Amino acid sequence: MKHPIEIKNKKASFSYNLTDFFIAGIQLKGSEIKSIRNKDVIITDSYCTLTKGEIWARNINIKKYKQDSINEHNPKREKKLLLNKSELKKITKSIDEKGMSLIPTRIFINKKGLAKIEIAIGKGKKQYDKREDIKKRDIEKQIQIEKKRGN
Repeated sequence: MKHPIEIKNKKASFSYNLTDFFIAGIQLKGSEIKSIRNKDVIITDSYCTLTKGEIWARNINIKKYKQDSINEHNPKREKKLLLNKSELKKITKSIDEKGMSLIPTRIFINKKGLAKIEIAIGKGKKQYDKREDIKKRDIEKQIQIEKKRGN
């Protein structure tokens, strides 16, 4: 592939302290893969839930493919994530802790052409943690600007 397809959830790293990352397959319907290849996906407000030993991604908006008229799908339907049993056990154990969440961080197409989703276990940040992150980012930008001026 000339141009790798990757859709990131920038809001996740700002709102959560992310610890463990897992890569899972996504159970798609019809032309959803074509919409992913066109980057017609919004994952900023998405989250994952654990029900009956399965992980479901919710609120991932995969827009309808324009040229497809036969396979109409609901853009915000729940999508089942495909993981092996050992990964499911690790995730279940981590999510049982108080305050831990499962958040999709990015969707991408792997070398075989399959759609994959990266999910992370994270704990929500407090407002003062978010302000600290903004201060650090601003300081780093200022340092970079000063370095460019000095050279």
